[in-house]
Amino acid sequence: MFDAALRPFVDRLLAPAGRYLAALGVTPNQVTIIGAMCGGMAAVMVAVGWFDLALWLVLANRLADGLDGAVARAGQRSDFGGYLDIVADFVFYSAIPFAFAVADPANALAAAFLIFSFIGTASSFLAYAILAEKHHVTTDIRGAKSFYYLGGLTEGGETILLFVVMLIWPAWFIWLAWGFGCLCWITTSMRIHAAFRQFAG
Repeated sequence: MFDAALRPFVDRLLAPAGRYLAALGVTPNQVTIIGAMCGGMAAVMVAVGWFDLALWLVLANRLADGLDGAVARAGQRSDFGGYLDIVADFVFYSAIPFAFAVADPANALAAAFLIFSFIGTASSFLAYAILAEKHHVTTDIRGAKSFYYLGGLTEGGETILLFVVMLIWPAWFIWLAWGFGCLCWITTSMRIHAAFRQFAG
């Protein structure tokens, strides 16, 4: 929901760093991998209950997620880079709820529901992107991307805000997971409706 409004600001903010890293010979895929490592370490920190450290690692993961695109725009984009970026994102999104379940088994049902809900948003997002490519449907509302980005109530920005709140107030995890999971299903329904309107004819 917020991603389209934030994207131009984020792109302008990170563009100088992207050009600097590209000039040093840093590749977008290297930045993506470093970000993925930060995300993996964040999940480990959540699992052992070190939520403060996990918060900083989550923020580092998101910074890298923005920087890899900035480096790509300053240098050379690749289809594999876009693929690697989205895979790393979805693994990260599911790793944090899983880690909360590891940290406290009382969180397990809510974590499972949230990951289940993420499957709905991810599949509706990626399936739409496949059909958009087939039908030559394009958009740049979320910046230059490797494939079509369909919005909704629960996009990347909202998910990161959710994780930040969960890490600041981990005792609220269960309620936050159930609530956000319900919003994810609204997003999934909206995307299915959008796909029906766009591609059913």
